[in-house]
Amino acid sequence: MMLESPMQRGQQWLKTLLQLTGIPAEIKGNLEIDPPRFGDSPELDSYWLTIDQTNLTQEQIRILIGANGSVLDAIQYLANSVLNLGVTEDLQAFYTIELNGYRVKRQAEIHEMAEAAANQVRASGGEVEIKSLSSAERRQIHSFLKEFADLQTFSRGKEPHRHLVVCPAMANNGS
Repeated sequence: MMLESPMQRGQQWLKTLLQLTGIPAEIKGNLEIDPPRFGDSPELDSYWLTIDQTNLTQEQIRILIGANGSVLDAIQYLANSVLNLGVTEDLQAFYTIELNGYRVKRQAEIHEMAEAAANQVRASGGEVEIKSLSSAERRQIHSFLKEFADLQTFSRGKEPHRHLVVCPAMANNGS
């Protein structure tokens, strides 16, 4: 029997979930060619599962995205938890759930936030806190700002009040 690919599994799972909520929609899958780097953990294949909004009403789209993407984030969290359960490590994957261009727009906003924070830290020499990000969004900023040797990022606080902090990198010139 041919095992389905992680992408097909993801598409089928998401399609079924939406059917159960009474919102039947097709799911387009794409493998992200250049997966984001999260720390030095082994790279997971990264899939974008895009909900086709052609037959959805504005109201359905609004409900599925939720306030500040909260519903989309919850679906994404579920997808990543459920679809990697009992799957051998080589078949585990990271799923991004997209609808109506929300993630792409949000990614651009997050990059702007990261750049603004970076400039503020460089100007002031102090630290800058970025609030109200999901854990996935904090990871995006961590990986985006990792490119800059003069800055460092870390998270502070407990969910749901966890913030991302950007500050000048500690000068360590090898002891």
